[in-house]
Amino acid sequence: MVITLNKIVERVKKEFNKTPDLIIKEIKLNLINTLYVIYLETVSGSDKINDYILKNIIIGKTNNKINKQNLLSFLAGPNTKKNVLEDEIEFYLTNGFTIVIFKDVIVAVETRADINRSISNADVETSINGPKDSFTENYQINVGLIKRRIKSSHLKIENRIIGRKTNTNVGVLYFDDITDEDLVKEILKKLDNIDIDGIIDSSSIGFLLDEENKNVYPTFLQTERPDMVATALLKGKIALVIDTSPYALIIPAFFIDFINPNIDNYNKSKNINFIKILRFFAYFISMMAPALYIAIMNYNQETIPTNLLIDFAIQRNGVPFPTIIETILMLLVCEILRESDLRFPSNYGSAISILGAIVLGEASVSAGIASPITIIIIAITFISSLTFTNVEINNSLRFFRFIFIILAGFFGLYGLTLGFLYFLIYTTNITSFKKPYFAPVAPFEKTYFNNSVLKSSIKKDVKRSTLFTHKNIIKQKEDKE
Repeated sequence: MVITLNKIVERVKKEFNKTPDLIIKEIKLNLINTLYVIYLETVSGSDKINDYILKNIIIGKTNNKINKQNLLSFLAGPNTKKNVLEDEIEFYLTNGFTIVIFKDVIVAVETRADINRSISNADVETSINGPKDSFTENYQINVGLIKRRIKSSHLKIENRIIGRKTNTNVGVLYFDDITDEDLVKEILKKLDNIDIDGIIDSSSIGFLLDEENKNVYPTFLQTERPDMVATALLKGKIALVIDTSPYALIIPAFFIDFINPNIDNYNKSKNINFIKILRFFAYFISMMAPALYIAIMNYNQETIPTNLLIDFAIQRNGVPFPTIIETILMLLVCEILRESDLRFPSNYGSAISILGAIVLGEASVSAGIASPITIIIIAITFISSLTFTNVEINNSLRFFRFIFIILAGFFGLYGLTLGFLYFLIYTTNITSFKKPYFAPVAPFEKTYFNNSVLKSSIKKDVKRSTLFTHKNIIKQKEDKE
């Protein structure tokens, strides 16, 4: 006898044509009624389908008790969606649900396969103190890691499905009694206006929300640490968790958030403040050291002692290139070494980069292509940049570094001053989701300044910054002793 599938099953077969992992099980309940079980075996767990659905249906079939009214009582899945529409079947199937069709009733039962990696230590944002767990590519696990730290009904999650082909789940997390409502509405509005084929990584969402090429700075913070997300939420910021991405987004993010990360909070304030100040020096050394060297060697020799200047001149004897060309060549070589270090497998990438730097540096000096002092300046520049783990902040460093080099090559120390003014004007004119990017320095905001630029003792950290919220400002009872 030729079995004729009903129109819903026929539509599923047509939509998933040339999809070998589509499984359609036809179960005859009696001479009249037929029940269909449909799933994708690559994203669904066969053991869950058997335990939640097939065993119970066989029991119901044997007792001849299954009908439209009691179908749900035979489906034991922890997450069951009833009254599913025909147009929603594709979404549920591709998300690991099993579709059960009986007459005109469509039910989706969650039977996702366990294809997730285990929770591991943070690889990029490492910390000696503090929690060690990090996000995975599973949305539910990531939200669970955050909720494990924040146990409050005021933590709200707004879900959006983005991507015509990927149907990526994006969760917007915030405190309804802390976070600025206007900022939440703005983020949700921008998410609703995104119309794209697919979202594969959290960075794509960040670029779409805040215009990827508006400036060279990162205006949202990507983090793999759930404790950093929890800290940001308590400040009044917004977090975005994206399915299939092991990084969450924190909005807004300021310049200081990339220089002095929240990991510093796990150390004593008196000890960590020295490191915070040191990072500022490292940033400006990495940005300005090559330009300062060029300015002194080409234009402003009077700024250094004569004996030292003579030593520099002796070292440069025989080098065929001008100082600016020599410096740019060495910088480009170091950029190539940095890129190779990022792309090589971690177990031997660093070793190759160190070997390359030593061999090339020694060979360049021996061949007379570069002077020893140039190699020292470039080494100091790149060692200083290693203080910052965020790739985008290092990219912005490179941008300003070359601007400083060009200006110093033409105008000496005067060009260095012009470059510094350009840096200040450029940075202070940027906003991160309508918040001043150079805050809390410009404009000055004391509370966040003592939370980021410097670290005050935890007893004195009693208020939230007005940069993020004007609600529920007090977060700790003030110690009056």
